[in-house]
Amino acid sequence: MATGPGGRSRQALTGLAGGVLLAASLPPVGAWPLGLLGAALLFLALDSSRRWAVGLAAGVGLYVPGLWWMRDFSLPGYVVATLLQAAILMAGLWLVHGRWRAVAFPAALLLVEAVRGTWPFGGLPISGIDLGQVGGPLEGAARIGGRLLLVALIGAGGVALAELVRRRWVVAGGAAAAVVLVAGLGAAAPDGAVDRRLTVAVVQGGGPRGVRAVARDPAPVFQRHVDATRAGVRGPVDLVLWPEDVVDVEGEVAALEEGRTLAALADSLDTTLVAGVVQGEEGDRFRNSAVPWGPDGTMYERYDKVHRVPFGEYVPARGFFERIADLSAVPRDALVGTGPAVIDTPAGVLGVVISYEVFFPDRAREAVRAGGRVVLVPTNASSYRDEQIPAQEVAVARLRALETGRWVVQAAPTGYSAVIDHRGRVIQQGGLGGAEVLTAGVDLRTGRTVFVSFGSAPWVLAALALILLSKLEWLRSRFVDRQSREPLR
Repeated sequence: MATGPGGRSRQALTGLAGGVLLAASLPPVGAWPLGLLGAALLFLALDSSRRWAVGLAAGVGLYVPGLWWMRDFSLPGYVVATLLQAAILMAGLWLVHGRWRAVAFPAALLLVEAVRGTWPFGGLPISGIDLGQVGGPLEGAARIGGRLLLVALIGAGGVALAELVRRRWVVAGGAAAAVVLVAGLGAAAPDGAVDRRLTVAVVQGGGPRGVRAVARDPAPVFQRHVDATRAGVRGPVDLVLWPEDVVDVEGEVAALEEGRTLAALADSLDTTLVAGVVQGEEGDRFRNSAVPWGPDGTMYERYDKVHRVPFGEYVPARGFFERIADLSAVPRDALVGTGPAVIDTPAGVLGVVISYEVFFPDRAREAVRAGGRVVLVPTNASSYRDEQIPAQEVAVARLRALETGRWVVQAAPTGYSAVIDHRGRVIQQGGLGGAEVLTAGVDLRTGRTVFVSFGSAPWVLAALALILLSKLEWLRSRFVDRQSREPLR
């Protein structure tokens, strides 16, 4: 164990390198082996008396690049968010010490991601290290325990590699065996069955990208999607999906020209059309919805977004923050949806998670438990000037497909739009910026995965139990060591 100043600096630098490698495993780079190497370096660095310094350095290495997209929206917000996320990782890794470090490390990483997914302001699971394993050999574990079990496997894989370097064969072999076993069980776990098949058209209207490039006038955005639909959707199709917030109106959409246009489009194509509608409401509020129109032009019951974006769709504690920041970019708050995460349409019962909600596994899980046969993700990533968030949205949509055993259909006005099967494979994906229509056969599926049935709670409880046991063992060993050092009387 390194105890001198130079040794502690090396440990912190090793932790920083581990965080950087974890960040490099995330999309758009997406090299899954780097995640395991990063976890191994981080575990090696924790063999130190200053675990807080190692954890903070790792958090900086992971979240400075991982949250880079935030800089375009608020540089102070980016700095604060990065430090807060790094502090959460630091607190989790502080728990990893004693003889049970190899067990506590995967449990601590799981708990860190559980906290990041729920706190503060409902959580910020963007750039979670689980995304780095999508497309890799561990991803099937998501069918059993969702993203959190996948995070624990990254930790266990890191332990196996680190202990292999140290030539601690028993611990390395045990950790590797646990990873292989759980990943194998996940790959073989049931994921439902096919009910029937739909032909789906995903409309991407195209347009400018970036905070400063996005037009304030919603009319051109709407018209680009009308034009793309008329030019690119060729019948027969069972379902047409438009992105989030490409219909932006004040008042009830059904009574406005935009609503009549959408009804006419659905009627002319003899299809169900689902469009993302932002609708102004009384009291200086708005609702963000997925609204379906049937083949005869009838508007069906909508789904209103439940998990809003803090400081994007609402400002928590607005009275406080308006004293210290310019909130002109978020002048009003979105209403919170209350219904189940499904829409009942002529095309079937369709699960819906809108944009940011796709990063939260419980939203897609609720959609399936409420009867959703496919998961729709209308999203809007136009304000991001690079591909970091669009690429992560595709990765997280793939993870939701694995967790739920459902196909996922994602529509974004300027990309990435995608069609993903129930095994997390990308069947079709659009580009960035341009107008295009993706047309694909999509399975409506029944049944539940283990994750849909039980969620993340069992794994969180197991991780808490392992951390508690490791702390009790550490306290017991400290007591025994102290007793052995006391002179006989």
